[in-house]
Amino acid sequence: MKPNVRLEVPLGAKRVLLHACCAPCSSAVVECLVDNGIEPVIFYSNSNIFPKEEYDHRLNECVRYARKWGIPIVDDVYDHEDWGGCAEGLEDEPERGGRCLQCFKYRLLRAARYAAENGFPVLTTTLASSRWKSLEQVNEAGQWACSQVEGVVWWPQNWRKGGLQERRNEIIRNEQFYNQRYCGCEFSVLPDKMLND
Repeated sequence: MKPNVRLEVPLGAKRVLLHACCAPCSSAVVECLVDNGIEPVIFYSNSNIFPKEEYDHRLNECVRYARKWGIPIVDDVYDHEDWGGCAEGLEDEPERGGRCLQCFKYRLLRAARYAAENGFPVLTTTLASSRWKSLEQVNEAGQWACSQVEGVVWWPQNWRKGGLQERRNEIIRNEQFYNQRYCGCEFSVLPDKMLND
């Protein structure tokens, strides 16, 4: 059942750049944006994902979902080697540790630059829909990224509230999305005990 979430977009913007990490995390977010009369463009920027076959699998699921909604999707350059610079020295950090913050900054800075170059006044991300991610880290990274460019405002929407988490799970089942068992980078495979929480 669809939740009735009323969104308040910064600047009253009707066009938003949505950084997306995967189709499962995008599911209820995209639906909610469209239901609120907002036109998202998905920016798939995830050089953290390894190996490339995993990146492509997740991208294809995102593309499939975007097509269903008639939403444009932009596939950013995949450069895992370049991304590795932000994780250097942080390989042994736990999930939600310092490596994750640097990873979010890397990806959201790319999104903020794209937003600035292409006339998007507002940036948000589906990273904030995952219960495995720290909302504080996501928002810190998003605010930092938008402070590095002119004309783009960070939208710190909590995409877990108002029934969206439950709706996310429902859409994942209905769409039979590939639902990955780790965040993406080779340092982030979660123990089974965490996955079953």
